[in-house]
Amino acid sequence: MSEKLTKLKDILAQLNRLTLVNELLYWDMRTIMPKEGFEGHAEATEHYETEAFRIETSDELFELLGELSKPEEWDQLDDDWKFIVKKMREEQERDRRIPEELFSRFVAAQTEAERAWEEAKEASDYSIFSPHLAKLIDLTKEVKALTHPEMEIYDALLDDYEKGMDSATIDRIFTELKEGLVPLVHSILAAEQPDDSKFNRKYDLDAQRKVQKLLLTYIGFDWDKGTVGESEHPFTLDLSSRDVRVTNHFREDNAIDPMFSAIHEGGHAIFEQNVDPKLDGTPAGGCDYLGIHESQSRFFENILGRNINFWKPIYADVQKLQPEFADITLEEFAREINHVRASMIRTAADEVTYCLHVILRYEVEKAIFREGVGVDELPALWNRKMQEYLGITPANDAEGILQDMHWSDGSFGYFPTYLLGSIYDGMFLEAMEAEIGSVDTLLAEGKIGEIRGWLNRNIHRYGCTRLPKEVLLKVCGREATAQPLLKYFREKYAKYYDLR
Repeated sequence: MSEKLTKLKDILAQLNRLTLVNELLYWDMRTIMPKEGFEGHAEATEHYETEAFRIETSDELFELLGELSKPEEWDQLDDDWKFIVKKMREEQERDRRIPEELFSRFVAAQTEAERAWEEAKEASDYSIFSPHLAKLIDLTKEVKALTHPEMEIYDALLDDYEKGMDSATIDRIFTELKEGLVPLVHSILAAEQPDDSKFNRKYDLDAQRKVQKLLLTYIGFDWDKGTVGESEHPFTLDLSSRDVRVTNHFREDNAIDPMFSAIHEGGHAIFEQNVDPKLDGTPAGGCDYLGIHESQSRFFENILGRNINFWKPIYADVQKLQPEFADITLEEFAREINHVRASMIRTAADEVTYCLHVILRYEVEKAIFREGVGVDELPALWNRKMQEYLGITPANDAEGILQDMHWSDGSFGYFPTYLLGSIYDGMFLEAMEAEIGSVDTLLAEGKIGEIRGWLNRNIHRYGCTRLPKEVLLKVCGREATAQPLLKYFREKYAKYYDLR
């Protein structure tokens, strides 16, 4: 190993220590921090993130990456380290354009906005959050104008979350999906709907936690490498492939949503736990292409979890742990988890109308960054689009524009990756079944490990060393298309709703 590569590994180790502190602070703030602890956590977060930024943009690292890119050093690197050096150079080239003072202001604004969002959602009062949102939008525009001067700002944001993706590509794929999906949704909503009155009851919270443990264990979550917590909005946090954490939000009036949050976040966690450990502590460890990442969480949640065969080996155990389901048959349960309805909350939406929730957010973000729509206009725009796509209007801000946490930390451009993930899933399902056989059969026989193994081999172990388009070409043999997902929806819901 060359002296320069050894030096790079030393710098990465230093950055990893800072990242660990920042992520533990984030975990604490989102899960167990007392309200009065906010100021100290916010100051510490700003300090450690700024210190990491200082190292990431330093002249020392800039010169070292330049030396490692010269032929005499580059030719000694293996493919993984070539990817890492190239990725770090690209990111540093952008980040060095951001003044440290601007970076610190952005971090502080994020932390303040996250707290304001929590207060605003609890009070269902958008006015508490809107000035913080306006500040983050302005800071985001300022930062992206510096880091991506050659790109339109919203395209730069999309590229941040799914490398190589732009709005022209997303417009093509989403339009393809929307043209087939909207008439399908209208047909389903016009059909006879199942009676869900049996599910309107009070559910024990401790029992829900036990069901979560059952589900996470069943799908393959490694408890030696992971743990769980509770937060207002479920999320997954990966410190390394050996320390991956998920949260959930439990409610007495609904036990199904937390089940699917557990499976969803568990899908994220299984991805991270199965990245090749040799990539830990490097920019290649984990996966920061969020369309690919969301494809894995949503594959577990929807393609597997909403399939009746997933539940056949374990439903009796669920009934024992959550006695409120004792008088609900497996068939009734399966019907309810595939009940398509117009609903306000994205995270609680069925897999079909969920797509329209994401398209709404994508169009609102384009309105913000392309059309200059102001923050005061956003609730009304949101409500109009809800009425247009789903025929319903939020009664208050909490079930409307305040329902998601993403904008509170400046994650503009994130939402489209959820739907990209679902679109990829239709493609992955086709490729998987061509290789290992019927997913229905494997699930019914309790062979979910074979499905997980296929995902581990083809997607998880590579971390982010394969770009999204490379993943699709290598696994599916073609570029992104919504047709497999539409085929999956049509075939599945034609049976549930007796559509001709």
